[in-house]
Order: sequence, then C-alpha cells, then structure tokens
Amino acid sequence: MLKAIELEKAYNPRLFEDAIYQRWKDSGAFAPRGTGKSFTIVIPPPNVTGMLHLGHGLNNSLQDIIIRFHRMRGEKTLWIPGADHAGIATQNVVEKKLRAQGVRRQDLGREKFVEETWKLTAEHHKIISRQLARIGASVDWNRERFTLDAGLSKAVREVFVTLYERDLLYKGNYLVNWCCSCGTALSDDEVEHNESPGKMYHLRYPVRGEKDRFIEIATTRPETMLGDTAVAVHPEDQRYADFVGKTLILPLTGREIPVVADAYVDKKFGTGAVKITPAHDPNDWELAKRHDLPAVNILTPAGRLNDEVPEAYRGLTVQKARDLVVEDLKNGGFFVKEKDISHAVGHCYRCRTVIEPFLSEQWFVRMKPLAEKALASWRRGELVFYPRRWEHTYEHWLSGIRDWCISRQLWWGHRIPAWTCGDCGKTFVSRVDPSACPHCGSAAITQDPGVLDTWFSSWLWPFTTLGWEDPSCKTSDYAAFYPTSALITAYDIIFFWVARMIMAGLEFTGKAPFRDIYIHGLIRDKKGRKMSKSLGNGLDPLELVDEFGADALKCTLAFMCAQGQDILIDKDSFKLGSKFANKIWNASRYILMNLEGCSLAANPELAPVDRWIYSRLNGAAGYITEAFLSYRLNEAAQKAYEYFWNDFCDWYVEATKLSMKSGDDAERDRAVTVLLTVLAESLRLLHPLLPFVTEEIYGKLPGDCKQNGDGRQEELLINAEYPSYRDGRRDDEGEERFSFLQDLVRQIRTLRAECAITSDKRLRCEARTGGGKSREKAAFLQENAGLVKLLAGLGDLRVVPGGTGGAGDEAGGAIVLAGQDYEAHVYIAEALNMTALAEKFRRNLERDKKYVSSLEAKISNPDFIKNAPPELVDGEKRKLAETKERTGTIEAYLKDMAGTKERE
Repeated sequence: MLKAIELEKAYNPRLFEDAIYQRWKDSGAFAPRGTGKSFTIVIPPPNVTGMLHLGHGLNNSLQDIIIRFHRMRGEKTLWIPGADHAGIATQNVVEKKLRAQGVRRQDLGREKFVEETWKLTAEHHKIISRQLARIGASVDWNRERFTLDAGLSKAVREVFVTLYERDLLYKGNYLVNWCCSCGTALSDDEVEHNESPGKMYHLRYPVRGEKDRFIEIATTRPETMLGDTAVAVHPEDQRYADFVGKTLILPLTGREIPVVADAYVDKKFGTGAVKITPAHDPNDWELAKRHDLPAVNILTPAGRLNDEVPEAYRGLTVQKARDLVVEDLKNGGFFVKEKDISHAVGHCYRCRTVIEPFLSEQWFVRMKPLAEKALASWRRGELVFYPRRWEHTYEHWLSGIRDWCISRQLWWGHRIPAWTCGDCGKTFVSRVDPSACPHCGSAAITQDPGVLDTWFSSWLWPFTTLGWEDPSCKTSDYAAFYPTSALITAYDIIFFWVARMIMAGLEFTGKAPFRDIYIHGLIRDKKGRKMSKSLGNGLDPLELVDEFGADALKCTLAFMCAQGQDILIDKDSFKLGSKFANKIWNASRYILMNLEGCSLAANPELAPVDRWIYSRLNGAAGYITEAFLSYRLNEAAQKAYEYFWNDFCDWYVEATKLSMKSGDDAERDRAVTVLLTVLAESLRLLHPLLPFVTEEIYGKLPGDCKQNGDGRQEELLINAEYPSYRDGRRDDEGEERFSFLQDLVRQIRTLRAECAITSDKRLRCEARTGGGKSREKAAFLQENAGLVKLLAGLGDLRVVPGGTGGAGDEAGGAIVLAGQDYEAHVYIAEALNMTALAEKFRRNLERDKKYVSSLEAKISNPDFIKNAPPELVDGEKRKLAETKERTGTIEAYLKDMAGTKERE
C-alpha cells in the first residue's frame, strides 16, 4: 500500500541542488563506469584567473547535456575538467595587483613573482571549481588537470624537443607582433584588428643629386620612416620607370636608400610609391628579403625609439615620436598633406594595446607540414564539424597557414627548454635540465629566459590530460579514452585551439584527437552585442542560478542554442527554463500527493490513452536521441518541452483523473501504476536537460517504478538508462485516433474560452462523424466519451456515426465546430445569453480586423523588413497569422448564431 508523498508546495531549487550535486560526487557517479565503448570530452580549460561568464555557462551546459546523455546510454563516459595557466592574462592580473601595492615584478625578481602567481592561481582555481559545481557540471574531479601541472609540463618539454629533432622548430630573427605593454611577442591569432580613426600622411623623399626632384609616398605611421631602407614602385608603373635604381635621401636622417621595383606594390593605392620599413611591417619584411635590403629596428621592447634614430627622437614613445617627426618634416619642406581615415589597427587580445611589428629573435613552429596532415585527416572523413559549414573555414585557414611564433617574453608559463653555451656559443634543447653544454662540456650555460605561448600547452590538451607522457600510458587512461569523442567549443577559438589540437594529435599520437567537433555560437544581448563589462550587458551565470536554478540555466541555453547561430538573450529569457522546471515539479507533486491508499499493480493492462502516451514518449525518445547524436541540442530541448508539457501534463495526466475518480480501486491502482511508470521514464528522458529537478523527484518515486529496460533499478537517476526508441511501442493508428479526440476537445475548449463560459457550466454536444473510416473514429469517440466529457467540460456527449442522421438543431442555440471527419454541435445557448455574446463577438471582430490592417501595413513596409531584427519580423508575421485565424473563427461563430436566430 502506497503512502502520499509530499513535495514542497513551491519549486525551490535552492533547497536541493547543492545536496544532489554532493550526492552525485560522493557516489562516484561522475567517474567512468562499465566496460562498454567509451565516450570522452575534455573541457575547454578556462583561464585560471578568470571567473566563469555566461559564455562558459553555455559551453559547459552543452557539454554536460551531452555527457549525461551518453552516460545514461551505458557508455564508459568521461568528462575531464581542468584550467589553463593563461600566461599573458595571468601575468597581467598579478602585475596589476602588485602595482596597486607600489611594486613592480622586477622588484620581486622572477622566482618570487612566480610564487605570487601560483598563490593567485590557487585562489582562483577554487572559485572556478565551485562555479562549475553550481551549474551542475558532471566532470570527473579525480582526473582534473592544469596546463602547468607536472605531467603536462613534462609533455610540453617532450613535444618541444621532439619538434626540434624533427626540424619542425627553429629560432631566428623575424618580424613578430609585439605588445609593448605586455612586453612580449604574440602570434598572428592573438592580434585583434579593429577599425580605428587615423591619418594618412603624404611625404616626399628627395632624389640624390637631382635638385627639386622627389618621390611622394603615403603612410599612416610617419615615425617608422626613420627605419626605411628603400622605396618600392611597381615595375610596370611608367610614372616611376626612370626612378628605379636611383638613390633617395631619407629625410631627417640623411641616410641614402634605393628605389626598387617589385610587383607587390599596388599602382593604384596611394601614390604608387611605397616606403619600405622591413623591421616594422610584415609585407616590407618579405620584400626586403627578395631585394637583400637591411632591416633597421627603431624600437625598444618597451615601445620607445632606440639608438638607431637621430638623437632628437631617442627615448620617445611612438605617439610622441610621430608628432615630432611630422612637425620636423613640415619644417624641412618634406611634408605634403594629411587626411583623416579609418583603418584596421592590430591590438593585443589581452590588454588592447596597439601592436607594433617588431624585429626580434623568437622560436617558431613550422606549421605547413602539420597543417597538411590535419587537412588530409579531414578529407579522409576522420573529423566531422557540426554545423558542416565550419569545415570550409578550417580548410581555408590551414591552407594559408603561417609559422607559429611560440616564444613569449614573460615569467609565468612553461620555461623554454633551450640553453646557450657561453663558451662555444651553440644553442641546444634538452628534455632534462642540463649541467653542461653537450657540444663542448662547458658549465657556462644559460637557459632561454622566455616562456612558451599558452596555446603551446593547450594544443596538447586532449592527449596530455590522459597521461600521454607517462611511459605506462598504454595501460592508462590514455589507452582507454584516447582519441576522445567530441569537442564542444565556441567558434571564436577555432584557429587558436581547435585546428592546433588536431595538428598536435596527428603529429604526436598518429590519430585525430576527436571525431565530432560541435562549434556553437556566442552569447549576445538582445541587440546582438557581445556581452561585456564596458557595455554593462553581461549576465553572471551564478546570479542566474541563484535566481532561477541551475536547471533553468541549462535548459534555457540549450533551448535557444540553434546550430550556426549566436544566442540573443537577456535575464528574462531564463524564465522559460524556470517555468518548465516548475511545471515538472507541480505535475509530479500532483501525482505523488494522490498515491494514498493505492497499490502498484503487476503487469497492468494498458488503456487506449496509455498506449497513446507510450507511443508519444517513444517518438520523443527517438527524436531526442537523434538530435543529441547530431548536436541539435535546441531541437532536443524543444521536443522534450513539447512532450512533457503538452502530451504528458496537458493530456495524459488530465486523462488519468477519470480513472483516479472512478471509485473502482482496481482501476485506480492500474492507472496509478502506469502513470508512475510513465513519469519515471519521462524523468529519465528529461534528465540531461534538467538534471537536478528530475533527480530530486526520481528519488521520491516508489522503487518498482524505476526499473531500466533490463529490469535493474538505479537509485540515482544520473545512472539510470536513457529511454530508447522501441518499434513495439509505436502506435500510429492509436495516435491518429487520439489526435481526432484531441482536435474535438481543443475546439470545444477554444469555444469556451472565446465565450467566457466558466468551468462549472457543463455543455451539451453532438458530434457527427463522416462515413467510411470515420465510423472507426466514431466508435473510438463513443468508447472514450467519458474522457472527452472530462477534458472538454461537457455534461452530455452524443456521438452520431456517419450516415445515421442527427437530431438537428431544432432546439437552436448551437455553434457548429468543423473538424476533419466530424462536425460538433455545441449548445452554448443553454449556458449563456446569446444576444450579449453576439454583441461581444462583433466588438472583438472589429478590434481584430483593425489590428490585422495595422500588422499588414507594417509587414508590407520595406523599411521595416529591411531594418527590423529578423526575430521581430517573424514575430509580427506570427501575430498576423494568429489574429486572422481568430477572426475567421469568430466570423464562423457569428454565422452559426445568426442561423440559430433565424430558426427562432
């Protein structure tokens, strides 16, 4: 005998979410189970000094949904957490903290500074771990990794030395992107180009030995002229044909520079003559190599002009030097004109400082050989992008890849494992810290002071997190879980990280590191703007969890995350997930509080409505499974919502009230048993999307209702079996018949709402069906007349099969509802004043027709279609369709009412 089970009256996730997460963690639910095939995801490691923002909330929510789904399918599932040491970002945070105390990192020294940085990372790591737990991330905490931990540090050194041995790593003087604020080189991918206001300056360089003869050039950076080593023109530009080979006098310096011809020059841009500054422009650097021109570096690492320039400019910042150079050019008669322009300017992706092209000795990885392997792997079908359009971006980027500058002039990070001998002058690399030079035996060796790019450890993440560097890796997690199964990440780091991981995996393991690559969009506000502190439009995921619950966060983000699209969202958006969780809670609460005195029936017989709900559940399970497997998480969430809210709550739970109130104990027990079993399976269906509320309710259910398909029971829903599609449950005919019943009920409900007929007033209805197959539907309707009366609020229902005739409307007062294969005559005159109702309908019709006209005018306006956001346009079109449908319904009602009056 069952007892009533009380859930809290109001859904309040704060009462159980933390406790449930701890229960999962303590039970080992996040660890891989079983011996079946594995499914593995490595978390995109957040920067250790950052707080999780809503973008992290989205990414980790999507990963958690997929992980929970595969775990419930019985796969040996592993989700590896971890954090990135984030070289530049972390060093910036620590230096800023020190500056507030009046201390520079140089005052502390390298060792002390690194100690301070480790302290900060430890503090922030705790915060990030708590945040992940709060949003419900079911990661295996026992396998957590950090890009600077001992294992990964060993792997990084192994990879660096191996690349060097394979001639895929070299050191040389090359032009790099230099951040003067961070004091380090950056890779091309770490430079963000933004449109900025600037000026185009026209200057003239005099020809040596030819009075009053000049070449006019145009530049946005006049201070760099102090490092010019040539002027270039196009070989086919007749304007400058006789200048080629001549020598110019560089203004302000007196240095002589040649005029060279090169097809790189665009004859139509500017004056057609280009100043060449090899040490401060990447295109000029390439041109200089073709013409054997020298490179004059005019900057210090701090971004000030050095001793290569005239004394008047030494020590000045770039901007101050620019102002003084322009002034001196004007005074010297070398200035022609200037004009305002807007152009793309490179900025450091971390501190937003303007990037200076800078000639410096750095370490580089030869990327072309690695890229060729990554392209070949994709072409062999070893990599699949979701959505597929990202494959073209991947191919384009790898086809035009440049060598990767991996050295950084920082103190925080993986120290470069390279040494230079003070005696023989040779540079060498080593897997272990050496005590002497391997070439001459001298102990006078010095390690490279730089560190490796943060991404150099991150590109190894899929296999180094699994212990690749360990000699026993063949029997470790690496053997069991590599290659991983899927990567889930935003499109903004496809080049930084995704492509590089593929290259590293193929080069060092011989296998692509994952097969599925799900690239999701970015979180934006309702105006389409990226969320940021400066705009004040950011949303803190933990504040959202506090207000709405972790399930609301996860479900809402999944519901709105369509493949290939950014998510436009605001705080109110999360009410969607909250309302759904509340619906699950309230429906379950109603069921559980009505168990008093019931007994679970053994092998209960299924009524038609039971077979219908099982068929609907079966269809939903099949659809959602396919959606999850193809990373259409929004479609999975929408189908789950539709099934539970509409099919289960609005129809099935309501329908079971007929059996619950029948007075027949056996029938009540039968209905309760099926209802609880369907609820349990529905909770399993919803669990990946709303894990906390489903786990809390599942734990309250009687044990016999919680059996998996194989008869086993799982105490924790997280470990239960996910519902699978079964052919034996499919009932197309049953669904068609029930759809017929639903359509009749919906029409009567709509009529009641339009007429404002209260629920206590029971209506009389005569349903007339057509001939042929409709007779079967009539029989089904007659068999389930009690259910129709319950759901539609009818006092009397007469079913008239096709061809047998009906009673007609002699009594009058009926409105006819027409559906497929039936007419329903609903006698509303017995419940209200028809004259007053007709007047109300006419007023509503007049109002709605005016609204239709205004909507049609708006939608036909080309400016509205062109300028309004697409979702607003779609919304207005939807309103128009709904209003037209409502006016048609009311017109039909009025027509029936007029006919009734004539008969009277």
